[in-house]
Amino acid sequence: MSNPERLDALILGSGEGGKYLAWHLARSGRRTAVVERRWVGGSCPNINCLPSKNEIWSAKVADLTRHARKFGTATEPVAVDMAKVRQRKRDMVDGLVAINLENYRASGAELIMGKGRFVAPKTLEVRLNDGGSRVLAGDQVFIDVGTHPAIPDVPGLKAALPLTNIEALELGELPEHLIVLGGGYVGLELAQAFRRFGSRVTIVEQAAQLAGREDPDVADEVRGFLSDEGIDVRLSTKALRVQGRSGDAVSIALQTPSGEATIEGSHILVAAGRSPNTDGIGLDVTGVALDDRGYIRVNERLETGAPDVWAIGECAGSAQFTHVSFDDFRVIRDNLAGLDRSTRNRLTPYCVFTDPPLGRVGLSEAEAQRQGVAVRIAKLPVSAVLRTRTIDETRGFMKALVANDSDRILGFAMIGPEAGEVMAVVQTAMLAGLPCTGLRDAIIAHPTMAEGLGPLLAKLPPRSMDKVHETARASTPGSHAGTGSSLGM
Repeated sequence: MSNPERLDALILGSGEGGKYLAWHLARSGRRTAVVERRWVGGSCPNINCLPSKNEIWSAKVADLTRHARKFGTATEPVAVDMAKVRQRKRDMVDGLVAINLENYRASGAELIMGKGRFVAPKTLEVRLNDGGSRVLAGDQVFIDVGTHPAIPDVPGLKAALPLTNIEALELGELPEHLIVLGGGYVGLELAQAFRRFGSRVTIVEQAAQLAGREDPDVADEVRGFLSDEGIDVRLSTKALRVQGRSGDAVSIALQTPSGEATIEGSHILVAAGRSPNTDGIGLDVTGVALDDRGYIRVNERLETGAPDVWAIGECAGSAQFTHVSFDDFRVIRDNLAGLDRSTRNRLTPYCVFTDPPLGRVGLSEAEAQRQGVAVRIAKLPVSAVLRTRTIDETRGFMKALVANDSDRILGFAMIGPEAGEVMAVVQTAMLAGLPCTGLRDAIIAHPTMAEGLGPLLAKLPPRSMDKVHETARASTPGSHAGTGSSLGM
């Protein structure tokens, strides 16, 4: 091995957390290099978050156009040009990559395009994409290699060359019949988008509900609006065998609640979870340990078991969201500056960009039950929020979870227009420790979706202590039962 080039900071992978850390360290005067195999800026601007939302919006436009007459606009018959949909997405990606490259240039961080593998502690050998190799050693090393779509071990599936989200977003022609294996968030978003583009779509999910981490009422609502759009949803159904080739013709043998069945289609999209990109990068020589699923073991400061080596984002087992990877960067940045910051007790929000979208933060009902947390629950159909009547999008509901013995907001879920924006309001209240009564009584602009938070929280049952007080008042001679507030004031 040749003598390595010495660096202050060496980062493997250019995902959200890694690239922001690189730019920060380089601007601080430290010699910093990032080794990236393929995606400048990571998966979010190239193949995941932003490209998928770009095409989902194109699908939304197609759907609105088909229903334009009810809004008073006459249109020609709708025809979707998938090549133009793809080009719009590609143009956006090109612009985002250019922004990332400019940030590397302006910060002084070096971006090295190639495949990196550890050959010694804190030392990488990089096989450069344009030929040749370099050996790099960092005083501090940060691993941000992300995850990739998992392909289930179903006989014939790999040989069928199925689509993942990466290939699905590169289709220039519309699938005749898209079979989606997996009813998680990626599968749901893309299933609805391709249905709106004009494909016949079937979702095959092994579990008894879609969106497995959500409460049953949320999952039922999602299944309802997808089914109403013509998507065939098959629950408690397992793929047994696959024949054919995706993009041509495929046949899948299924185990269903009523026995074995066969489904035929033109394309298969696999959306069955993700696996960490930790295999084959030489971690065995670094002192960095993996858990039983292949994720890097870290502590609450994102430090690995090897001195001066950190892991960031999905490969470290952090929640698989770009905004969480960015917060991982902030944790490491602040700790390097001598502060004390950790990943404990993070309040992590997320959105699923179906239409209507799902936004959630904090506890779900199921999580509260598993943790033994007593909660009060309020639900409000979004049709009760007058904003939905102006845009004719009335499907969905809001749900709030509040502590049983206080007015502390513990969780919120919403399916409906602008769910992510409304969720951010609740998240802000939770972070500020604002009691539900403060949000309930706030003056919120009309007509907006967030305005529904007032009537939602007004539906909360009384606190446990309030019930005790009301019972005591009712048993006192001369008392007027029912005059106390039912809102825990």
